[in-house]
Amino acid sequence: MKKTAISRKPISTPVADSAFAEVACLIAAARHRAFRTVNTVLIDLYWQVGEYISRKVAAEAWGKSVIQELATYLHRTEPDLHGFSASNLWRMRQFYETYRDTPILAALLRELPWSHHLSILGRSKRTEEREFYLRTAIREQWSGRELNRQMDGCLFERVVLSPPKLSPSVKALHPDAPAIFKDTYLLDFLNLPDDHSEGDLQKGLVSDLRHFLIELGPDFCFIGEEFRLQVGGEDFFLDLLFYHRGLQCLVALELKITRFKPEHLGKLEFYLEALDRDVRKPHERPSIGILLCASKDNEVVEYALSRSLSPALVAQYQTILPEKALLQRKLAEFYALETSRKKS
Repeated sequence: MKKTAISRKPISTPVADSAFAEVACLIAAARHRAFRTVNTVLIDLYWQVGEYISRKVAAEAWGKSVIQELATYLHRTEPDLHGFSASNLWRMRQFYETYRDTPILAALLRELPWSHHLSILGRSKRTEEREFYLRTAIREQWSGRELNRQMDGCLFERVVLSPPKLSPSVKALHPDAPAIFKDTYLLDFLNLPDDHSEGDLQKGLVSDLRHFLIELGPDFCFIGEEFRLQVGGEDFFLDLLFYHRGLQCLVALELKITRFKPEHLGKLEFYLEALDRDVRKPHERPSIGILLCASKDNEVVEYALSRSLSPALVAQYQTILPEKALLQRKLAEFYALETSRKKS
């Protein structure tokens, strides 16, 4: 009698899963190292090609027609070679000429892929802007899509024109905080209606937490929504609670769909006191509070925060992309005033 083969399903156990996960981590780490190695070689190559073309053009030996001939020659002799069209060869020259006199920035170039460099070169007008996006994209490990989203959202202009509004105690307790928090958070990914409620805003942020964490920046970890704080037998609920690994502190987030009012700070300060007394771990630093409003008057915010003893900040959110042309005009005025001030 013929025996029927019995298929056996692999048995999954906690021990096996743990061991398998280690192998998966080894593979992922190797892939990452391989990508970084390949990227370094490519960026070095593009730099060298750009330098060579730059020298030839400077000597008036090469023009557009020669670059086109070079692209055609490379395509004919190396048909499997990609990325060396005439337009890309000119970009390599621009790449080299843009950073050749800034060795500090040149040292960072290998940290980003070529597509990131094309976006920064094509869309940034100032040296300060290019440096900002180079450093921020590296630090926050932005994808190409996220880099373009932040550029669409005029992050550089917003950071320069509107630094975060922090209470004195934030700066005293957390000196690195000004580089971590923003004055305006862009929430265009939520697609909220104009008449949204605080509940709609909170639900949207939690539902699309991945995008919100990217907008907040690196090292933010989500703890919970409607976080319960029990004080004196009463229950209070904090809208959103995060932890920042770099600052090593809890970050409380209160949402307001209205214009900022000074009395809003009182509730946030109460939550911070409760967090520090009852939730904060012994090794953690004092908690920080963010009051995220639909809009604010910066002078009112400055008055409200100037005597606040709590480490708090007031920011606003935007649900649509800002007017880039307007911000660029304001930025040009800002730099003109800075130049005039330095000369006087």
